[in-house]
Amino acid sequence: MTPLRAALAVAAALFGLAFRGPRAAFWDRMTATGLTLGGLALASDPELRRLRFRARDVLAGLVAAAGLYLVFQAGDRFARASVPGGGKQIGDIYALRTLRPKGEIATRLAAVIGPAEELFWRGFVQRRAGYVPATLAYGGVHLASGNFTLIGAASIVGAYWGLLRALGLSMEALIVSHVAWDVWIFLVAPTSPVETAPPASGAHGPA
Repeated sequence: MTPLRAALAVAAALFGLAFRGPRAAFWDRMTATGLTLGGLALASDPELRRLRFRARDVLAGLVAAAGLYLVFQAGDRFARASVPGGGKQIGDIYALRTLRPKGEIATRLAAVIGPAEELFWRGFVQRRAGYVPATLAYGGVHLASGNFTLIGAASIVGAYWGLLRALGLSMEALIVSHVAWDVWIFLVAPTSPVETAPPASGAHGPA
């Protein structure tokens, strides 16, 4: 098995555990997944260990996050109107924010989960496999969630950030974009009213 295939197998297993394990420990499992995959990417690629965040990277990342948020405003309405059970599936995702204090979730997203996903999927996988395979793999690991709306959302964000990377956006800007988008859409300004009921089994958090 090649290093890339081995890494993807590890990612699939970790995401599967994150989706299917006990709901109360969801954020612990997602944080562990981020630490593992982000660490793998950093250990495998010296370039990823030399990232330096400049003002232009931060600005570009925030602009990219804003554009993606507008896409999801429209996508939320489409899912509710066109996807059977779409409203409930969206509520299941947002209900995960009630499992831990918002400040703790924001810290996990900003310090580990968001950066790790960019380092692994766009930094490690896309560099070796290419845009289309990396995007398909990113959407594919979310199949274990059993949440059609989440799978579609993950595929969209994977395609969006992957395309920006293919067009030359820096890894630093992608990390800023992912963190800003995660925190904003999940904790600050959800695209729809947040359900307070506990999420259904297997529901996953932000992409």
